[in-house]
Amino acid sequence: MKKDRDCRIIRLGDRILRILDAEGEKALVIDCVKMGMPKWISLSEIEDGVEIPGEEFMGEMERDIPEGMSASARQTMQERFTVISGILPCVGDKKQRSLRIADAAEKYKVSQNTVKNYLGLYLAYQDISVLAPREKQEQRELTQDEKNMRWALNKFYYTREKHSLSTVYTLMLKERYCDRNGKLKDRYPSIHQLRYFYKKTKKLQTYYISRNGLKDYQRNHRPLLGDGVQEFCSVGAGMLDGTVCDIYLVDDAGHLVGRPILLACVDAYTSFCYGYSLLWEGGVYSLRNLMLNVAADKKEWCRRFGILIEREQWDCDCLPGLMLTDMGTEYTSENFGQITELGVTIQNLPAYRPELKGQVEKFFDLIQSEYKKHLKGRGVIEPDYRERGAHDYRKDACLTMRDFETVILRCILYYNSQRILENFPYTEEMLQEGVKPFASSVFGWGKHKEGANLIPVSREELIQTLLPRTTGRFMRSGLKVKGMRYHAGGYTERYLKGGEAVVAYNPEDVSHVWLFEDGAYQRFDLIERRFCGKNIAEVEKLKADCNEMIKDASAGNLQAKIDLAMHIQNIAGNAVHTGDTKIKNIRKTRQREQRKRHVDFMKEGAGNER
Repeated sequence: MKKDRDCRIIRLGDRILRILDAEGEKALVIDCVKMGMPKWISLSEIEDGVEIPGEEFMGEMERDIPEGMSASARQTMQERFTVISGILPCVGDKKQRSLRIADAAEKYKVSQNTVKNYLGLYLAYQDISVLAPREKQEQRELTQDEKNMRWALNKFYYTREKHSLSTVYTLMLKERYCDRNGKLKDRYPSIHQLRYFYKKTKKLQTYYISRNGLKDYQRNHRPLLGDGVQEFCSVGAGMLDGTVCDIYLVDDAGHLVGRPILLACVDAYTSFCYGYSLLWEGGVYSLRNLMLNVAADKKEWCRRFGILIEREQWDCDCLPGLMLTDMGTEYTSENFGQITELGVTIQNLPAYRPELKGQVEKFFDLIQSEYKKHLKGRGVIEPDYRERGAHDYRKDACLTMRDFETVILRCILYYNSQRILENFPYTEEMLQEGVKPFASSVFGWGKHKEGANLIPVSREELIQTLLPRTTGRFMRSGLKVKGMRYHAGGYTERYLKGGEAVVAYNPEDVSHVWLFEDGAYQRFDLIERRFCGKNIAEVEKLKADCNEMIKDASAGNLQAKIDLAMHIQNIAGNAVHTGDTKIKNIRKTRQREQRKRHVDFMKEGAGNER
């Protein structure tokens, strides 16, 4: 198309024409209002036309060329231009143009009318931007019925009551479409309209959270967009958790005890088990036992149960630098928080989010599935144990705690050193260095790499750090802690000066406490020997018994005081008081009274013998 005098915009009556090309006395024009195909007309037909500028043209057409557009709109615009780009060179040749429109429609799988619409738009506006899809119009204002339906859904459907849409519809009619007498009005929306509005406006996130709660959404429905163990790029992040084992145990005499509690610390990156705790009680005590096992020599520990292993099978005697826990009371307690003094960082995960510590959850699943299939009929609990008429698995119990702990040790050794990590994201470096696909091998390789976050700690240091603490007070009588007095050399000034101090104590034996100052522990010994070797509960019971005994004697003591006062007053009442006591010759009077009261004990004794 020629560009010297074409592409002008002419107003001709009710029509707005754009001149696309001119040859001799003819001009190729397109009607910008009707958007038909361009056609050749005589120049004399448009002599009376008035040329208008582009701004006025755009204003009359009420169409803006978008300046900024999204990536998807830009892509669509370019795709539409591609459809018509092969037609533009022959737009003035009607026959050739029709053939190319048909070819483009077949090639790009669109209708010929669509191709004509794209071509007409571009020729009328001479701007590729006009081919971009129009932005969605702003959301229209809701009708009154739609507002009522939105109100009813928010009030009755998106709630913990979990009403059905049918119930919500009934409640909506009752609240918004009945007169004062409770009679339904003539005009009201149908239940189909409510269902349509619900489906059009439904958001699944709102649905799950409002009806089932945020915790259920986080646990069962939220998008799983994490990268698994890749979130932890190195060894040293331990996940802590506990579970009640699915087995009943007995004591050495064969009496049923119950189900033990298993705690474990599992590496988030390699799934390697740092250590475990198997006890009858949970809480801070079992957590303290777990930490001691994590830092223990595993080769020596296994020897106690008659299991001989090589050190590389369970080579771990350090604490992980990061500990991931849930919101259990034992993990959030101040006592366990003291472990941060060793350099450990504790990260408490949200409650009811087991997927955030999936490695330790999977550990329990694998360990229990391993021993349960071999211990059926020996106290193992089957899935039907809570059902009516199910077998009483307590009667099958025959293993002691030591037997079961040996089983658990065997399962952990298999889990660490023989279970194949099939889905682990092995790196090129691991493959080049020949790292075996076992948790112990990957852990042993990773703990020597840069970024490994392991903290070596001695057993004594760990025990002292995990001891519970309280406030003690220095007094002249010693360091007083929980009503007991302690002493140590070199603290004379503190005894005299007084003041409070932080003290760590052992609830199992009150014979010693440790003064905690400036990160160091100083041992103090018990002064009151009657409490030596006793635990806190025994001491408190002894004190309570003493207080009870004193309390019981208090009533009799009070009566005795009253009786004493009466006797003294009677005696004093019988004495004659003249009011004129003679005070001369006191020495002679005393000597006379002494002779009166003097007793010869030998004579008294001889007289008694006869």
